[in-house]
Amino acid sequence: MDSKTKNISGSLCPAMASADILGDKWTLLLLREMFLGTTRFSRFQKAIPRMSPSILSKRLKTLEAAAIIIRKSAPTGQVAEYQLTRSGRELGPIIENMAVWGMRWRKRSIAAQDCDVGGFMWDFHRTLNTEGLPDGQTVILVQISDRSDLDTWWVIANGDAVDLCPDDPGHEVDVYLTATLANLIALWLGDIGIRDAIRAQSVFCDGPKHLVNTAPDWIAQSPLVGVRPAVSA
Repeated sequence: MDSKTKNISGSLCPAMASADILGDKWTLLLLREMFLGTTRFSRFQKAIPRMSPSILSKRLKTLEAAAIIIRKSAPTGQVAEYQLTRSGRELGPIIENMAVWGMRWRKRSIAAQDCDVGGFMWDFHRTLNTEGLPDGQTVILVQISDRSDLDTWWVIANGDAVDLCPDDPGHEVDVYLTATLANLIALWLGDIGIRDAIRAQSVFCDGPKHLVNTAPDWIAQSPLVGVRPAVSA
């Protein structure tokens, strides 16, 4: 191996130095959450349920030590928050481009992977298009028909605010959305439209006529739904 090759593959390579910090799926998921507005430990846990508290704590400390994030202490009785530094903010285009690349070149494996229900529902509830809903509170009961646990989720929209509850919050349900997890994911990824899914009976939407008819206006979809898969050479 010549000296040039050593420099490329060794510690002097900037890409390698970056990978030492960012080359881990938990770190990337954590940064993705921060760019989506998550700042508190408990919210990270809800958004990435498969990430254990110990791993989450370790990754946060690693990012803090690298000056990618800072931990802002809170007054007594309040929760501390994590915020991106200037260095962290510059990672935004990198995380976004990785997501776009994944949708273009790895979408089939994304849809086929063992998806965490809690993580998916977290994405689902925060991508609900509230502008398509009536004024006031709307309660959507999502029923995942092929699950025996974590199969019922309440999505509660009120204005721009959307909450997610795995337990019955006691509100009257306005519309029921029922499907297998795979079909919900296909709907969220834009592989099938809600009207086509209802016609094919892969998704069932039950409720007042105005909510069923306007489902394409409010149904949750990935922000990358417009990225089409590439045709492999």
